[in-house]
Amino acid sequence: MEISEAIMNRRSIRRMKSDPIDEETLGKVLEAARWAPSWKNTQCWRFVVVRDNSTRSEIADCMISGRSGENPSANAIKQAPVLIVACAELGKSGQNAGDFATDKGDWYMYDVALAMQNLVLEAHSLGLGTVHLGLFDARKVAEILGVTKGFCVVAMTPLGYPDETPGTVPRKELSEIVFNEKFGG
Repeated sequence: MEISEAIMNRRSIRRMKSDPIDEETLGKVLEAARWAPSWKNTQCWRFVVVRDNSTRSEIADCMISGRSGENPSANAIKQAPVLIVACAELGKSGQNAGDFATDKGDWYMYDVALAMQNLVLEAHSLGLGTVHLGLFDARKVAEILGVTKGFCVVAMTPLGYPDETPGTVPRKELSEIVFNEKFGG
């Protein structure tokens, strides 16, 4: 699959089959995340692969309800055979000569996002579904998984074979998001 095809055709999958994912396929997905760019090659990300049903169910209970009530992604966590939890080492990314180099501070969110993008695109190319999750109680998830001091839980994605085929979602036109020479120009 061409990268542009994966970028344009990947969708958030919230209904997944419980079919197991073999180790080779899972390894390819994690390997793609490993090769993501990061600030000064700090590679601050860590990934917890959760297969245990009771642990995934406990983590699903950490999802925060949205405006419409129950968070639909909680079911995806329970249905999928694998949950990948992305964590970050704090205070490493974004540093130069011992201080944070920009007004953005710790860059771990950027670095983990790059790794997660690689992960979800590779998963899609292998016929797997994902949904990027951020609306959850990260402290509770960290406690469940035993995440050590100096690290935090950033994002999660269930990983499984899709049991739905979502349609294309509207995207803004380039003319709405790209400016030449100056912002708004």
